[in-house]
Amino acid sequence: MVYVLDGHNDLPWALRELSGGDPAREPDVAAGDPRLHTDLPRLRAGGVGAQFWSVYVPGELGHDEAVTAVLDQVDRVRRLLVAHPDALAFADTADDVDAVVGSGRVASLMGAEGGHCIADSLAVLRVLRGLGVRYLTLTHNLNNNWADSATDTPRHDGLSEFGRGVVAEMNRIGMIVDLSHVAPATMHQALAVTTRPVLFTHSGARAVTDHPRNVPADVLEALPGNGGVVMATFVPRFVSAAVTEWDQRVREAMADAGADHRDLAARNRFVEAWDGPVQPRATLADVVAHVEHLREAAGIDHVGIGGDYDGTTDLPDELSDVSTYPRLLDALADRGWSAEDLAKLAHRNALRVLRDADA
Repeated sequence: MVYVLDGHNDLPWALRELSGGDPAREPDVAAGDPRLHTDLPRLRAGGVGAQFWSVYVPGELGHDEAVTAVLDQVDRVRRLLVAHPDALAFADTADDVDAVVGSGRVASLMGAEGGHCIADSLAVLRVLRGLGVRYLTLTHNLNNNWADSATDTPRHDGLSEFGRGVVAEMNRIGMIVDLSHVAPATMHQALAVTTRPVLFTHSGARAVTDHPRNVPADVLEALPGNGGVVMATFVPRFVSAAVTEWDQRVREAMADAGADHRDLAARNRFVEAWDGPVQPRATLADVVAHVEHLREAAGIDHVGIGGDYDGTTDLPDELSDVSTYPRLLDALADRGWSAEDLAKLAHRNALRVLRDADA
């Protein structure tokens, strides 16, 4: 059975933003909402059997606000599951995923995006794990006090001593280390410290699109030795060189205007009002190129899918929402991928990493 286990979906934050924080005003994901990339009918149409829901926290928040926000996000996911028990069910382990998928529902896992949300506290890290959070993305777009981000000026040469302790504690308590968003030095140091396979829950290949959010060749070369998985993202500025070049112009224009390109909300507002060139379109073929390169560079056992739906304002042609995963799988099948290959990409590789963390 080939179903999709996607590594990263920002529906919880999108619900928060669209509702203004009022649960009574959240969009109805059972009926669907055109402002979202994700709803229950489209999850079924897309063959999604399991989803890591991102409990994302903006990097600009201070420690107290970040802890409050991540707990709010965990609560939002939990309320979503309670509201739709026939379609969604909580999963904490690989065995849970197997059982929920077998029941015909979407196995719902959680991953915290942005290590600042633990407020430099291993106790908060352990509490999040106890609440069912299965991975932590070590940074978001900004450095934190113990890890360098791919899109900030390095402060720690990768990981600080405390950061290495965070990775070790994550291994101990069964929380997966997510290396999307982090600087190459952070990737290498985390791979040197961890005793468990890692995930890159929503990243591309830097050799295909030279964007700092993508994974460099030397890291892909090292990944098989760790057993980890890069889950290919669909974000246009990470998968299309043309969009990357356009985004660099946005970055420069924002800098001239005194705005911070790393602040996603500020970036979206700026682009809406900007009189610069129209953004080029990314395509399904761009994503296929990344997936095929990841397979070639790291091996078929080390590639997965992490679309980042509802975490980006734009998506490639033919991959507009969560119903479209079959288009990617069909395109790869047309290029000679076997059913076994597609199953590894779609869910088996990520499920193996989760099972290893369970142990």
